[in-house]
Amino acid sequence: MAEPPYGVIWNRLKRGRVVPFLGAGASLAARPAGACWDPDKPLSLPSGAELSRLLAEETSFPFTRPNDVDDLATVSSYYCDMNGRRVLRERLRELLVGDYPCSPLHHFLASIDVPLVFVVTNYDTLLEQAFTAAARPYDLVIHPADRRDYANAVLWWPQGAAEPQFREPNRLEQDIDLARTTVIYKMHGSVCRDTARWDNFVITEDDYIDFLSRMTTHTAVPSLFSADFRDKSFLFLGYSLRDWNLRVVLKNLGREQAMRTESQGDGPDDDELPRSWAIQRNPSEFERRLWEARGVSIFDVDIDEFVGKLREAAEGGRT
Repeated sequence: MAEPPYGVIWNRLKRGRVVPFLGAGASLAARPAGACWDPDKPLSLPSGAELSRLLAEETSFPFTRPNDVDDLATVSSYYCDMNGRRVLRERLRELLVGDYPCSPLHHFLASIDVPLVFVVTNYDTLLEQAFTAAARPYDLVIHPADRRDYANAVLWWPQGAAEPQFREPNRLEQDIDLARTTVIYKMHGSVCRDTARWDNFVITEDDYIDFLSRMTTHTAVPSLFSADFRDKSFLFLGYSLRDWNLRVVLKNLGREQAMRTESQGDGPDDDELPRSWAIQRNPSEFERRLWEARGVSIFDVDIDEFVGKLREAAEGGRT
């Protein structure tokens, strides 16, 4: 099987021409191979399935098939209905805030000394921790989901701010200069390490329906970011296209890129669209076909191995 084009990826990364997307697998990159998650002695963050099974057990989730307990959106919806949104939010905080180690991936991304937009669909703060450890400045933007008092805004923490500012999603252009500022955009909400006040999560079925409906009205992804994405490559790390809501996000981003090419006068020519990449271990044939249909080259490579070779490309000065 062909290897990822490490030189090309690094060359575009160091020029700010790549948007890294971090999925669930990125948060598990630091977990030792074969290690199991123990909620009583957690040494790493849980996977989505592990989190779902724990919530299902705690709330006596009724299921008919064993795999039903692995559906985090369905289990979270039941948990919320039975116990209330606040109880769900508090339990997620207990499970997600801890001294979990950053992986080589997070440290490498934090070492790239150019302004980038990172899109993170995990709820943890590993990437922010890596940036803080590297003394690298960044702005944080979180899409709120489960708080009605600011459901139509995004939360924006300028570099070093203790409290967020509320912004309409399509007015961030007035506040953030992407040519000078690195932004971590938490698309599905986030836990906040310093205070529970701002914790919020896109996690239940209703949350995803609301988020995807906002995708259709162009208010889910701030226009500042979607415009910036149009002529850049995407680097998907730790994702699986079994996740249907990710497929919807990809479809919308692909439409934005095609519109940009068409607006340049040549029509939506696939050859003119920048190529994107996905790093995923043991993808199914179904996932391969889905990635390729969306203009994404998929590579069956372990994330740690990928980061190691990408670092070699950076240190070797490939162009």
